[in-house]
Amino acid sequence: MDEKEIYDKVADAIAEALDVEKEEATPDAILMDDLGAESIDFLDIIFRIENAFNVKIPRGGMQKDILESDGVKEEDLISAGALTALGIEKLKKYMPEINPDKITEGFKADDIPTLFTVQTFVNIVKKILAEGDANA
Repeated sequence: MDEKEIYDKVADAIAEALDVEKEEATPDAILMDDLGAESIDFLDIIFRIENAFNVKIPRGGMQKDILESDGVKEEDLISAGALTALGIEKLKKYMPEINPDKITEGFKADDIPTLFTVQTFVNIVKKILAEGDANA
């Protein structure tokens, strides 16, 4: 499945979940700021994406997956709820679709979902599908 096919299905899922026009679900649209998503909407979006692609996205685990990949421990990435320099570096690497100026010193780990764009979910699906192909 190519990126355009993935994007189309992700955009459909997000547009349906948020009751917006698909044309508004552009790759760089920020789900909360641009499309009006609330935290509860992420469950619906994830459910719809899982059904569209027949994949499983771990609940509450996206932030952990984003930050703790490569075997780095949480205490090296988050201090007093804010990302450490290493946490910021890893988040920027994991989410290259995000404007790096939005991820600065003092950025709270709990605020990571405020950065999610349509492209973030496209990238998550691509990663899961690639891992599935690697395990097949």
